[in-house]
Amino acid sequence: MSTIHFVFGTVFAGLLAFAGTSAAAAEGPIKPFKDDLFSGQTVLRMEDGGAYEVIDYQEMRDINGRDREPERRVKDAYVSPGVRRYQENETLAIENRKLDVTRAGQAQGATFTVIFIHGRGGDRRLGANDYTFGGNFNRLKNLAVNNGGTYYAPSVTSFDDKGVADIAALIRYSSQQSSGRPVILACASMGGFICQGISRDTEAVRYIKGMVLLGGPPDPTLPGSGLAAKRVPIYFAHGSADSVYKAEEQTAIFRKLKRAGYPVRFTLFQTGSHGTPIRMVDWRKALNFVLGVR
Repeated sequence: MSTIHFVFGTVFAGLLAFAGTSAAAAEGPIKPFKDDLFSGQTVLRMEDGGAYEVIDYQEMRDINGRDREPERRVKDAYVSPGVRRYQENETLAIENRKLDVTRAGQAQGATFTVIFIHGRGGDRRLGANDYTFGGNFNRLKNLAVNNGGTYYAPSVTSFDDKGVADIAALIRYSSQQSSGRPVILACASMGGFICQGISRDTEAVRYIKGMVLLGGPPDPTLPGSGLAAKRVPIYFAHGSADSVYKAEEQTAIFRKLKRAGYPVRFTLFQTGSHGTPIRMVDWRKALNFVLGVR
């Protein structure tokens, strides 16, 4: 057996083993990567047995102090560019569709897959940029590659039924390429409309292991969706000062799910704005949560 197959097999075994435990969300099969820089966030308040947390966010520290050029280029310590050796720009032909993606990780046999959906005005470059958003996408790519996973950042051409169908095809393709191993869909800002459409697609949710919603639009129908019926774990992250989609409305959906005993987590960044969750979400914690729910 080659070294690479041994590593992938070992990591996937760890994913299966962890699925039966009740470890804290920060722990699990995804190994640490720059946790000292990304995971050392101060929790101001916890509720619902730790399922809801309020994180201290300060623009002067978390943007100006973290970036070499605020909102343009993070300091070098936050980035490990070697992951680009495993990165490709591709145009996938899937189910009579063509989809432009950036992929980090192997094309087949991934232990898990993360698909990130950008918001309005973005394309695949947003989710593949190593230096913007505080280096958080570089960390996500490294977490995927270092743990035998694959990361896709597709270009979404519309946030309507066509866009939903494109991403549903990518979800099925990812599951097939990885022999049915976990697929996690993450949607930011207006990309949340894609997650909403997927949540109602009973065929697509068969292939989803988890969903991450970052500053997205509230969906009051989510608790009654096909996704919820399948009890796919959901991780919310939102800024308390988001002027585009109100945090209170997203929190209300979380509360309804939590009261029903649903596997859900919510991270609120105190004083954070609309883009804060993309910059500040602790990807290792989010991935370990959704991968750890049976």
